[in-house]
Amino acid sequence: MREQYRSTALLESDLAPTPMDQFARWFRDAASGGLREPNAMIVSTAAPDGRPSSRTVLLKHFDGRGFVFYTNYASRKGRELAANPYISLLFPWHGLARQVIVTGTASRIGRDETVAYFRTRPHGSQLGAWASAQSSVIASREELLRKYEELAARYPEGEQVPAPPEWGGYRVEPEAVEFWQGHENRLHDRLRYVRAGSAWQVERLSP
Repeated sequence: MREQYRSTALLESDLAPTPMDQFARWFRDAASGGLREPNAMIVSTAAPDGRPSSRTVLLKHFDGRGFVFYTNYASRKGRELAANPYISLLFPWHGLARQVIVTGTASRIGRDETVAYFRTRPHGSQLGAWASAQSSVIASREELLRKYEELAARYPEGEQVPAPPEWGGYRVEPEAVEFWQGHENRLHDRLRYVRAGSAWQVERLSP
């Protein structure tokens, strides 16, 4: 199972001044290129003993300060980030033969920002955030559905659902961002922004 990538070269002269600006360019390409859920990213964290864990999470916002996603703070990734804030994000845009890899640190966003976003979620997703004690062991799917139905009766459609206290957002502040463009014969382009004080420097990595 092998594919030859045929793409335009990614040159240093093509890059935006900052990684977030470059990410915005590539994200627009991914969103307009017909990719399913281009905001899906693989989030990797590590426990205090160094054991890594990964899962797919949806990016909900990005700007000059970093990348924002939401989760249950008591989940496995929440517990691991509480002990070790270092994190990696991977955007696998296979349809474009591109990847973006972000490494940095995660910190909780403000409660006001979390609540404002929570109110934009579909009603069912709001109830789901309450119903699931994410990453905890449950006896059966029926138990989860029963909790959801109890919440649906308590908060019918149209009634405001409060944001759960243990649910909220993280902002990932990047320390390095790599833009990977696939090419034929495995001669891929790998350009990485690395933070240097208040500025960014770009390195080219061998594929």
